[in-house]
Amino acid sequence: MTETPTPTPPSSPTATAPDARPRTEIDRIAERYLDGTVELSPMQATYLGLPGREDELDDLSPAGHAAHSELRRRTLAELATATPVDDVDRVTLAALVDRLELAEERYAAGLDEMSLNVLASPLQAVRDVFDLMPQDTEAHWRTFATRMAQIPAALDTYQASLLAARERGLVSPRRQVAACAEQSRDLTSEDAYFATLVARARTTDGPLDGDVTAQLTDAAKAASAAYGEMADWLERELLPHAPETDACGRERYQLESRYFLGATVDLEETYAWGQQEVADLNAQMREIAEGLEPGATVQRGVEILDADPRYQLHGTDALQAWMQERADEVIRSLKDVHFDIPGPVQRIECMIAPTQTGGIYYTGPSDDFSRPGRMWWSVPKGKTEFQTWNELTTVYHEGVPGHHLQIAQTVYRSGLLNAWRRLESFTSGHAEGWALYAERLMAELGYMDDPGNRMGWLGGQSLRAARVVLDIGVHCGFDAPSEVGGGAWDYDKAWTYLTRYGFMDEKTLRFELNRYLGWPGQAPSYKIGERLWLQLRDEAQRREGDAFDLKAFHRRALDIGGVGLDTLRSAVLREI
Repeated sequence: MTETPTPTPPSSPTATAPDARPRTEIDRIAERYLDGTVELSPMQATYLGLPGREDELDDLSPAGHAAHSELRRRTLAELATATPVDDVDRVTLAALVDRLELAEERYAAGLDEMSLNVLASPLQAVRDVFDLMPQDTEAHWRTFATRMAQIPAALDTYQASLLAARERGLVSPRRQVAACAEQSRDLTSEDAYFATLVARARTTDGPLDGDVTAQLTDAAKAASAAYGEMADWLERELLPHAPETDACGRERYQLESRYFLGATVDLEETYAWGQQEVADLNAQMREIAEGLEPGATVQRGVEILDADPRYQLHGTDALQAWMQERADEVIRSLKDVHFDIPGPVQRIECMIAPTQTGGIYYTGPSDDFSRPGRMWWSVPKGKTEFQTWNELTTVYHEGVPGHHLQIAQTVYRSGLLNAWRRLESFTSGHAEGWALYAERLMAELGYMDDPGNRMGWLGGQSLRAARVVLDIGVHCGFDAPSEVGGGAWDYDKAWTYLTRYGFMDEKTLRFELNRYLGWPGQAPSYKIGERLWLQLRDEAQRREGDAFDLKAFHRRALDIGGVGLDTLRSAVLREI
């Protein structure tokens, strides 16, 4: 997502890996591309922990998108004449070409300008970037307020892109537009982010200076008003043009699937595999429920576990402390045994997010590790009770050996990988597939043997498998399973299927379903990505036989960074 010319990201002595490698022509091309990206996107610079224009937001207009496209095309032209000198270069070349070509296909299709959904579009990114800004000093808060005052202008540029897409007949489905208008309006309420920001704002030394408080107050009011106007604008300018159907169609879906996976999969075969996965996981959950109470259904097993005081936490302070304890504990247990975990990577911060969406997510460390990797829990409004049986697997997913190990270890490899490979070579299927693989690995290693924790892991797997079925089925127009009536998918069939195999509260599942319907191809990348990671491990083990070492496999795979899954496979198996 994503100015002042941005230098090559700094690395502190404590964060630099020992095996330094001379920079090559392809490294320089990749890093020029990263520099150009953050020059065009100060928001992306903040997400990556890079310095530059922290008081500005992105140009989200058609001209802004065109500038990114021009940068991609210029970089592709440079890569076309570059010669790799080693295996690292060959992976960089394959990965960067893959990412840029797919991004150009999406841009040509108008997907950048029409981007609007309930989870991952500019509507959310403009607000979310503030969570990653430093807030320790008066100077930090002045910068924070200056950037926040830019929100009205940023949303204006975003509206220009949505209008340009509308002229091409590209408008997000009605359900997404309506929900995004509601999200925007929610940000204007008296207990929402902007209204409560000033009361919460402090430096490490105490309350803010009066001038800074006044500046922040004005900025927050302007931002809140802008989101209120955005809600009205969406309902006035987009909703009348929004299609009723949620499905994006087979052609777009194939592109989105390739983009999120960095691999091409057979959608019909994957759809059938997803249904079988759902059935297998549900059978395992029924077995655990029977062990909890003879004759118990899976739903009854969930009720029993929810009522068990051993798994209960009361209040967000207890939740945060529990997250931190579990994250630190697993780092101590796994380091030097199943993983190499460098010193800076052994630190993770578990945070309660300042928003209330219900999501759980990870943000990586800054390049010099002055900002650590963080696991964020956005607790829904009013929720004060938590069940650990259902959440331990999430700590493994977001922390170690999941996203934190995967992303922070790549950031650490500054001696081997160029800045683009370490910081921005991100593919959802790689990242989320690894995180699900990490959950499974913890189960394989015995960390999920407790019946409740194992039920929580299987329940999460069930939801991810159900996503594969729903997402592919709805968007590609495949026949629905007979258990929900067969024939064409519709919202009611999707809801029936999701509630049958996603063991979460209704509000969360409603949001989940809206997410799948509005962000095609992303949600299945978790489970499909895990499948491709497991296939890669099996293939490496088959080829290496008795010489196969799991710790060495993990090190080799993670050192490659977050490339597309086809590139990852070729690199790990040394076919590139």
